[in-house]
Amino acid sequence: MAIIKKFRIKSFKNVNTIIEFKNVSLAYGNRLILDNISFGINEGQIFGMLGPNGVGKSTIFNLITGLIKPKYGKILINGHDATNFPIYLRAKKFKVGYVPQYGGYFNDLSLNDNLKAISEIVIKEKNLRSERINYVISKFELDNLKEIRAKHLSGGQKRKLVLALALLSEPRVLLLDEPFAALDVLTIKMLQEIIVSLQQENRISICICDHQARDLLACVDVAMILSNCKIIAQDTPSNLVKNINAQNAYFGDSFKIN
Repeated sequence: MAIIKKFRIKSFKNVNTIIEFKNVSLAYGNRLILDNISFGINEGQIFGMLGPNGVGKSTIFNLITGLIKPKYGKILINGHDATNFPIYLRAKKFKVGYVPQYGGYFNDLSLNDNLKAISEIVIKEKNLRSERINYVISKFELDNLKEIRAKHLSGGQKRKLVLALALLSEPRVLLLDEPFAALDVLTIKMLQEIIVSLQQENRISICICDHQARDLLACVDVAMILSNCKIIAQDTPSNLVKNINAQNAYFGDSFKIN
């Protein structure tokens, strides 16, 4: 694990909480999904969410982006009450980027044309579009794939493309929905290194949701466990796996991160 994440930000000087949930509850009909949860993601932090299927991890992403609204509570982005803000305002004003588990690109367009299409939406100044496209192509080493249609890229290459598309708008917050799912070991390590480099070089706050617990814990500063509509534990990876509540609800007593 230490190979990927050589340091962890355990405390922040002059902490700026960029995403904050205050007593948020949400239900679908009679089914309670989130029950009075509160947590924060600090600026420049890599934050992880773990929990069983259906526990509300993707719902939290939908609440952050504005796709859905909570029944009770508030969602603050960079100190502003954004609970009722629409999706486009959260993306434009607060620079919230989202990388979905599936899709996120145009299948029949080349990698380069995907980047051009999205750049026309998120970058107002025409002269800056090529510069930004060249930057993400270089960062993700995509130059030899520019003319290949997205549907013909490998799984890891598609993840790189979707990350590159998300970075075109220079987000301050990046939400990654199961980025390690269905990938081989080397590709997962590559993505982990990319995620850590985004924190170190771009000071982006990153929130990751994934079922690959070891892979997630290898690159986050802090993670939380969701179970039965509640946050039952939140801590650094090494402390979290020792937490008795986390063990009982998610890890079991034999889980190790090394």
